[in-house]
Amino acid sequence: QVQLVESGGGLVQAGGSLRLSCAASGRTFSSYYMGWFRQAPGKERECVTTISRNGWSIYYVDSIKGRFTISRDNVKNTVYLQMNSLKPEDTAVYYCAASNSFGATTDRYDYWGQGTQVTVSS
Repeated sequence: QVQLVESGGGLVQAGGSLRLSCAASGRTFSSYYMGWFRQAPGKERECVTTISRNGWSIYYVDSIKGRFTISRDNVKNTVYLQMNSLKPEDTAVYYCAASNSFGATTDRYDYWGQGTQVTVSS
């Protein structure tokens, strides 16, 4: 079992950057695959990026490749999402999630944070 808390969201101009953090409770953080998902108003929740337990296997959705970077620190029990060159279409609530296996679909993730709002203005 793990509890997740996201932070770092906010309002930013197009072309700007934000760094999201997801702090996990407990001592089993390194056992989980981690993912960042986002959901815009009226749209389905989509997987943005995932990272394996050791950080060696990473997936990015095509729309953010080259702009976003996921990383994790298993000592600090934290996963990060560095977002650069932000676009208005990146506006969404961003969620951190944990899974016992690799996947890019919401059904594979057992634990979720409360979400943090990211708004990109033009």
